[in-house]
Amino acid sequence: MQYDVVDLIMQDHREVERLFDELKNHPEKRPLLTPVLCGLLVAHSRAEEAEVYPVAKDAGGEDEVEHSQEEHAEAEQLLAKLLDTAYDSPQYEKALQEVVDSITHHVEEEEKTVLPGMRQRLSAERRHELGEAFARSRADHLGELPGQATREELLLQAKNMGLDGASSMTKEQLRRELQKAASS
Repeated sequence: MQYDVVDLIMQDHREVERLFDELKNHPEKRPLLTPVLCGLLVAHSRAEEAEVYPVAKDAGGEDEVEHSQEEHAEAEQLLAKLLDTAYDSPQYEKALQEVVDSITHHVEEEEKTVLPGMRQRLSAERRHELGEAFARSRADHLGELPGQATREELLLQAKNMGLDGASSMTKEQLRRELQKAASS
């Protein structure tokens, strides 16, 4: 079966929105759904970074990709904070809202800029090839949690962000530089 990468990404976005609603409206589900949300977002982000962003960047979306990559790094920090917060605490509500705000902003921008650009610039065949690669990569990363990126994944994030000198950095240096870029 063939899947258009743009459709797959948008399906993930709708699933994340559904999970946000569940987490807000059903606090008793938080112990189960928080790791599900974090795992889906990490897998989705890593698949975009590995398979989609390099192609989108080459297709003329360099600024949008760099900005999206920065938002991914910021979101990963917020997800780690959410996972470290007690589900029944007032701090959880605040941490969840920070994640919701960050991800909602990212989704809106991506669906207005990056994804329409991909539909316009890439053939249906290429979008299907990317869809298969995205789905495979996402499946490979399911179960990973924020902060568990390999050095190679961090290098890819740095490249997508346009950070200079990344190839000579250690994993920890890359993590710090990506965090700085996401915070700026």
